[in-house]
Amino acid sequence: MRTPEADSEWLVETSNKQLNFLQHVMTILKPGGRAAVVLPDNCLFADQAGEVFKILGEECDLNTVLRLPRGTFTPYSRGVKANVVFFTTGEPTQNVWIYDARSNVPSRRASRLHCAWRGWLGGNRWRCFSIADVRQRDFKFDSFKWLKDDSIEDADELPPPEELAADAIAELQGAVEDLNAVLVLLENGAVRAPA
Repeated sequence: MRTPEADSEWLVETSNKQLNFLQHVMTILKPGGRAAVVLPDNCLFADQAGEVFKILGEECDLNTVLRLPRGTFTPYSRGVKANVVFFTTGEPTQNVWIYDARSNVPSRRASRLHCAWRGWLGGNRWRCFSIADVRQRDFKFDSFKWLKDDSIEDADELPPPEELAADAIAELQGAVEDLNAVLVLLENGAVRAPA
Protein backbone atom coordinates (compact mmCIF):
# COMPACT_ATOMS: atom_id res chain seq x y z
CA MET A 1 0.00 0.00 0.00
CA ARG A 2 1.29 3.45 -0.90
CA THR A 3 1.96 5.86 1.93
CA PRO A 4 2.28 9.66 1.91
CA GLU A 5 6.00 9.23 2.63
CA ALA A 6 6.44 6.91 -0.36
CA ASP A 7 4.40 9.23 -2.57
CA SER A 8 6.54 12.23 -1.67
CA GLU A 9 9.64 10.38 -2.90
CA TRP A 10 8.48 10.44 -6.52
CA LEU A 11 6.71 13.79 -6.62
CA VAL A 12 8.20 16.47 -8.86
CA GLU A 13 8.80 19.87 -7.30
CA THR A 14 7.17 22.51 -9.46
CA SER A 15 5.53 25.90 -9.08
CA ASN A 16 2.93 24.93 -11.72
CA LYS A 17 -0.34 24.62 -9.77
CA GLN A 18 -2.02 22.40 -12.34
CA LEU A 19 0.88 19.92 -12.42
CA ASN A 20 0.86 19.89 -8.60
CA PHE A 21 -2.88 19.19 -8.65
CA LEU A 22 -2.33 16.32 -11.10
CA GLN A 23 0.31 14.86 -8.77
CA HIS A 24 -2.07 15.28 -5.82
CA VAL A 25 -4.78 13.33 -7.65
CA MET A 26 -2.26 10.58 -8.42
CA THR A 27 -1.36 10.27 -4.71
CA ILE A 28 -4.92 10.15 -3.34
CA LEU A 29 -6.33 7.55 -5.72
CA LYS A 30 -6.47 3.99 -4.48
CA PRO A 31 -5.07 1.21 -6.70
CA GLY A 32 -7.48 0.79 -9.60
CA GLY A 33 -8.87 4.29 -9.03
CA ARG A 34 -9.74 6.30 -12.13
CA ALA A 35 -9.54 10.02 -12.80
CA ALA A 36 -10.16 12.57 -15.52
CA VAL A 37 -8.28 15.84 -14.95
CA VAL A 38 -8.72 19.03 -17.00
CA LEU A 39 -5.39 20.73 -17.71
CA PRO A 40 -4.45 23.78 -19.75
CA ASP A 41 -2.12 23.30 -22.73
CA ASN A 42 0.93 24.60 -20.87
CA CYS A 43 0.81 21.47 -18.68
CA LEU A 44 1.68 19.40 -21.74
CA PHE A 45 4.98 21.22 -22.31
CA ALA A 46 5.90 23.18 -19.14
CA ASP A 47 9.37 22.71 -17.68
CA GLN A 48 8.48 19.83 -15.36
CA ALA A 49 5.60 18.46 -17.47
CA GLY A 50 7.73 15.68 -18.91
CA GLU A 51 8.87 14.61 -15.45
CA VAL A 52 5.33 14.56 -14.08
CA PHE A 53 3.93 12.65 -17.07
CA LYS A 54 6.85 10.19 -16.89
CA ILE A 55 5.83 9.34 -13.32
CA LEU A 56 2.18 9.24 -14.35
CA GLY A 57 3.07 6.80 -17.14
CA GLU A 58 5.03 4.57 -14.74
CA GLU A 59 2.53 4.63 -11.86
CA CYS A 60 -0.74 4.78 -13.82
CA ASP A 61 -2.30 3.75 -17.10
CA LEU A 62 -2.59 7.10 -18.89
CA ASN A 63 -5.07 5.83 -21.43
CA THR A 64 -6.40 9.02 -23.10
CA VAL A 65 -5.51 12.66 -23.72
CA LEU A 66 -8.43 14.66 -25.11
CA ARG A 67 -7.54 17.99 -26.75
CA LEU A 68 -10.65 20.10 -26.14
CA PRO A 69 -11.94 22.62 -28.69
CA ARG A 70 -11.05 26.27 -28.27
CA GLY A 71 -13.69 28.12 -26.30
CA THR A 72 -14.91 25.08 -24.37
CA PHE A 73 -14.94 27.05 -21.13
CA THR A 74 -16.09 30.38 -22.57
CA PRO A 75 -17.30 32.65 -20.93
CA TYR A 76 -15.75 31.33 -17.69
CA SER A 77 -12.20 31.21 -18.97
CA ARG A 78 -11.84 32.83 -22.36
CA GLY A 79 -8.96 31.87 -24.58
CA VAL A 80 -7.80 28.89 -22.53
CA LYS A 81 -6.81 25.84 -24.55
CA ALA A 82 -7.52 22.81 -22.40
CA ASN A 83 -7.14 19.04 -22.35
CA VAL A 84 -8.54 16.19 -20.30
CA VAL A 85 -6.20 13.39 -19.24
CA PHE A 86 -7.80 10.07 -18.26
CA PHE A 87 -5.85 7.58 -16.17
CA THR A 88 -6.18 4.56 -13.88
CA THR A 89 -3.79 3.84 -11.02
CA GLY A 90 -1.98 0.58 -10.45
CA GLU A 91 -0.71 -0.40 -13.91
CA PRO A 92 1.94 1.31 -16.03
CA THR A 93 0.97 2.84 -19.36
CA GLN A 94 1.38 0.73 -22.49
CA ASN A 95 -0.43 2.94 -25.02
CA VAL A 96 -1.92 6.42 -24.97
CA TRP A 97 -4.88 7.36 -27.14
CA ILE A 98 -4.95 11.01 -28.15
CA TYR A 99 -8.11 12.56 -29.49
CA ASP A 100 -7.87 15.93 -31.27
CA ALA A 101 -11.21 17.70 -30.87
CA ARG A 102 -9.58 21.07 -31.55
CA SER A 103 -8.08 21.17 -35.04
CA ASN A 104 -10.48 22.35 -37.75
CA VAL A 105 -13.46 22.58 -35.41
CA PRO A 106 -15.54 25.55 -36.57
CA SER A 107 -17.54 26.19 -33.41
CA ARG A 108 -15.80 28.03 -30.60
CA ARG A 109 -18.78 28.21 -28.29
CA ALA A 110 -19.19 25.61 -25.55
CA SER A 111 -22.97 25.93 -25.79
CA ARG A 112 -22.82 24.59 -29.36
CA LEU A 113 -20.31 21.82 -28.71
CA HIS A 114 -22.89 19.08 -28.24
CA CYS A 115 -24.08 19.64 -31.83
CA ALA A 116 -20.62 19.11 -33.22
CA TRP A 117 -19.67 15.88 -31.39
CA ARG A 118 -21.26 13.66 -34.03
CA GLY A 119 -18.96 15.04 -36.74
CA TRP A 120 -15.86 14.75 -34.58
CA LEU A 121 -16.16 11.06 -33.80
CA GLY A 122 -15.13 9.84 -37.22
CA GLY A 123 -12.12 10.44 -39.37
CA ASN A 124 -8.57 10.49 -38.15
CA ARG A 125 -9.03 12.41 -34.90
CA TRP A 126 -8.00 9.36 -32.81
CA ARG A 127 -4.38 8.19 -32.69
CA CYS A 128 -2.77 5.56 -30.50
CA PHE A 129 0.84 6.03 -29.41
CA SER A 130 2.96 3.46 -27.60
CA ILE A 131 4.73 4.40 -24.39
CA ALA A 132 7.98 4.13 -26.39
CA ASP A 133 6.70 6.92 -28.70
CA VAL A 134 5.81 9.01 -25.67
CA ARG A 135 9.21 8.37 -24.06
CA GLN A 136 10.99 9.45 -27.29
CA ARG A 137 9.23 12.81 -27.00
CA ASP A 138 10.24 13.18 -23.33
CA PHE A 139 6.64 12.67 -22.15
CA LYS A 140 5.62 16.07 -23.54
CA PHE A 141 2.26 15.67 -25.25
CA ASP A 142 2.13 18.99 -27.06
CA SER A 143 4.20 17.50 -29.90
CA PHE A 144 1.59 14.84 -30.75
CA LYS A 145 -0.18 16.69 -33.54
CA TRP A 146 -1.08 15.07 -36.83
CA LEU A 147 -4.00 17.18 -38.06
CA LYS A 148 -3.14 20.36 -39.95
CA ASP A 149 -5.23 23.19 -38.53
CA ASP A 150 -6.59 24.88 -41.66
CA SER A 151 -8.13 27.73 -39.68
CA ILE A 152 -4.67 29.06 -38.78
CA GLU A 153 -3.89 29.74 -42.42
CA ASP A 154 -7.34 31.05 -43.36
CA ALA A 155 -7.90 34.53 -41.91
CA ASP A 156 -11.62 34.25 -42.74
CA GLU A 157 -11.91 31.51 -40.12
CA LEU A 158 -10.51 33.64 -37.30
CA PRO A 159 -12.93 34.72 -34.60
CA PRO A 160 -14.25 38.28 -34.83
CA PRO A 161 -11.83 40.97 -33.60
CA GLU A 162 -14.11 41.67 -30.62
CA GLU A 163 -13.75 38.05 -29.47
CA LEU A 164 -9.98 38.08 -29.96
CA ALA A 165 -9.74 41.36 -28.01
CA ALA A 166 -11.99 40.00 -25.23
CA ASP A 167 -9.83 36.86 -24.97
CA ALA A 168 -6.66 38.98 -24.75
CA ILE A 169 -8.21 41.23 -22.10
CA ALA A 170 -9.31 38.20 -20.05
CA GLU A 171 -5.80 36.74 -20.15
CA LEU A 172 -4.25 40.07 -19.18
CA GLN A 173 -6.75 40.51 -16.34
CA GLY A 174 -5.80 37.07 -15.04
CA ALA A 175 -2.12 38.02 -15.15
CA VAL A 176 -2.82 41.29 -13.29
CA GLU A 177 -4.78 39.38 -10.61
CA ASP A 178 -1.84 36.99 -10.15
CA LEU A 179 0.60 39.89 -9.86
CA ASN A 180 -1.66 41.65 -7.34
CA ALA A 181 -1.75 38.46 -5.26
CA VAL A 182 2.06 38.35 -5.29
CA LEU A 183 2.18 42.01 -4.20
CA VAL A 184 -0.16 41.26 -1.28
CA LEU A 185 2.08 38.37 -0.20
CA LEU A 186 5.15 40.58 -0.43
CA GLU A 187 3.49 43.39 1.52
CA ASN A 188 2.35 40.98 4.24
CA GLY A 189 5.83 39.50 4.54
CA ALA A 190 4.62 36.03 3.58
CA VAL A 191 7.13 35.96 0.73
CA ARG A 192 10.43 37.77 0.59
CA ALA A 193 11.68 39.43 -2.53
CA PRO A 194 15.03 38.08 -3.76
CA ALA A 195 18.00 40.13 -2.59
